[in-house]
Amino acid sequence: MLFCSKQYLLFFLLVFAVHWGLPWRRARVWLLLAASFYFYASWNEWLAAIVCVSSLVDYLVARGMDQAEGPYRRRALLGLSLTMNLGLLAYFKYVNFFLRSLEDAMTAMGAATSLPVLKVILPLGISIYTFEAINYTVDVYRRRIPAEKNLAHFLLFILFFPHLIAGPIVRARDFLPQISRVKRWDWARLNVGVQLFLLGLFKKLAVADRMSLFADPVFAAPEQYNTGALWAATLAYAMQVYCDFSGYSDMALGSAHMLGYKLAKNFDLPYMATNISEFWRRWHISLSSWLRDYLFFPLGGSRGGRWQTVRNLMVSMTLCGFWHGAGWPYVVFGALHGALLSLHREFRAFCQNRPRLDQALQTLPGTSSRIALTFITFSLTLVVFRAQTLSAGLGMLAHMFSRHAGMGLPLAIVGLWVTALLMIAGHVSTYLGWWRRPLEAAPSPVRGFGYALTLSLALLLDPGADKAFIYFQF
Repeated sequence: MLFCSKQYLLFFLLVFAVHWGLPWRRARVWLLLAASFYFYASWNEWLAAIVCVSSLVDYLVARGMDQAEGPYRRRALLGLSLTMNLGLLAYFKYVNFFLRSLEDAMTAMGAATSLPVLKVILPLGISIYTFEAINYTVDVYRRRIPAEKNLAHFLLFILFFPHLIAGPIVRARDFLPQISRVKRWDWARLNVGVQLFLLGLFKKLAVADRMSLFADPVFAAPEQYNTGALWAATLAYAMQVYCDFSGYSDMALGSAHMLGYKLAKNFDLPYMATNISEFWRRWHISLSSWLRDYLFFPLGGSRGGRWQTVRNLMVSMTLCGFWHGAGWPYVVFGALHGALLSLHREFRAFCQNRPRLDQALQTLPGTSSRIALTFITFSLTLVVFRAQTLSAGLGMLAHMFSRHAGMGLPLAIVGLWVTALLMIAGHVSTYLGWWRRPLEAAPSPVRGFGYALTLSLALLLDPGADKAFIYFQF
């Protein structure tokens, strides 16, 4: 049930109307819980049942940890929860990857073998709700939050349909208190929700799906296209993946706001980042902050020496890449970003002892250059991320830095450049806050006209590709 589909619109309007029509808080909770289960079960009811069963186990484990006095029992219960959640993730998402990798390794050593390929359906959003369940049980174990006693509240935390499939990754300590709060109709909050939803819809239909027309044919057969087409397709995919995922996040936040809930902000103008460290503080914020708090810091963070910090960054980012998908391109993507973060730490230390260089980098030309370099670097790592195989990704990078003959882009490139210029203008205007005051000062009829215009443009510019959100596969 895609956020940009008529099916979701009818579903949400029905839930929205009944939700605000109910005068009882508990009835609203049960309504959202039932709607969330239906939302997921409309794709696969058996996998929805698996999510509910695993959530029930986490609920009971957390209650047990809350009541246990001895540290050994608490650790055992935490271990049970982690084993179950990571086991489900490993089976559904990675089992065939491990089997193929083992078969390739045995073949390379001269042992001819043929391992079975399991017919496993990947549950949508399994990486998202696995990380949410882990953050809950770990926080209960650390006694940062008490175990939730209301089963319906806990299930809603896991299943709440706006964030269920592709995030943002929700923290229990942020979401659970919202369920118990009394919610009253608020026109201002509805306005914010509509703005976010329409912005996300425009990003998805008018930008992401249109950019896929440039990127998909080239990445499907990069050896057939010339160097210019490869660079253009890389730029198109950088715009596609950002607008696709941030568009989903905007629609998720907007849907939640209209129901009286607040989800964590997931993107903060990442393409305005001046370095790779700042980029990861702006891109997929809920994932990067989760990895920082539940992996990087427990490994030791940056408290040790230089090499310990590098090790922790490499482990965290390599697992970040592996989280995205069961394939070597994702692993290499994560490792590349671990290396880039480590290099940036060294360069930052180098600049601190050279004030003139540091001052030059802080000037407008220096800042613009750093933003451009960060964007180009990230875009190049996306070549590996998007490639169908690791060898195809590395081959495409090689052709991008050499003269490679082949076909040009399948579409006129003017649409790509116009979109790029509009994205730059949107980033800069948002970064400087130029749009906020006029929007807030505009009377209601003007804002309504703007909403209608945004919706009309999104539908008009939609290429009709009916593409699922990219992050559904993760």
